[in-house]
Amino acid sequence: MSGSKDNQPDWDQIAEKFDTWLPHIKPVGDAMLKVLNAKNGDKVLDVASGTGEPALTLARSNDAIDITGVDSAQGMIDVANKKVSSEKLQNITFNTMPVEQLDFENDAFDKVLCRFGVMLFDDPEKGVHEMFRVLKKGGNYAISVWGEAENMPTMFWSYQVFKDKVPDDSLPPLEKISSMGAPGAIDTLLTNAGFSEINVERRTFSYEFDSFDDYWEIVESSDILRLQYEALSTEDKKSIRSEVAKFAQVHISDEGFSIPHEYLLVWGSK
Repeated sequence: MSGSKDNQPDWDQIAEKFDTWLPHIKPVGDAMLKVLNAKNGDKVLDVASGTGEPALTLARSNDAIDITGVDSAQGMIDVANKKVSSEKLQNITFNTMPVEQLDFENDAFDKVLCRFGVMLFDDPEKGVHEMFRVLKKGGNYAISVWGEAENMPTMFWSYQVFKDKVPDDSLPPLEKISSMGAPGAIDTLLTNAGFSEINVERRTFSYEFDSFDDYWEIVESSDILRLQYEALSTEDKKSIRSEVAKFAQVHISDEGFSIPHEYLLVWGSK
């Protein structure tokens, strides 16, 4: 994950709070690990690891797999390394490193992972080329990217409520986050990088909460929209929650609050 470019959150600043979202996106990481199919003895690189997932899940499941995680945000890496230390994991390390400048030899890894990172790279084309370079011939990869904007309700809602209240350079980065969701976008990027096998499957998972209040508590406590909030007037701040709640109403039922999101699961080999 990168810094606060392109209206993104300051990943260093929110690193300690980011884990509040991990249980909600866990199904995506689990799906990636399944198609990656890492085996004993494999060397695995997790790119844009954030606070450590799905690399940590893989490390806990099999100590015979050697895992390296990288992220450009030092704050995120610090949180990930605290987990490694506290759990005394011996088969995983995390390092601060931008994907566009991976400090590894060619063909260094058997497998490469990247969950919700490609669309946030400073230079997606260069980043994916680097992932290709460090992957062994015949090695497998698994990537996930968000779908199209209209199929990402929580980000779409945020964009709608902020668009007339803050300057363009403070709007939620909906266009960037959904940039790989259009048909053919991620396929083209991977093809240009040289990948020989590309499978793309559109999938849906849901954020599950007991209530809208529970959802909103995580939004506020995680500071994921801090940049946008800081650009608001005092009066506009008061209206944000109620405006988002109106969008959310359609997803509230007697069973709770379930928000479906589309993502693309992408996997194959070099």
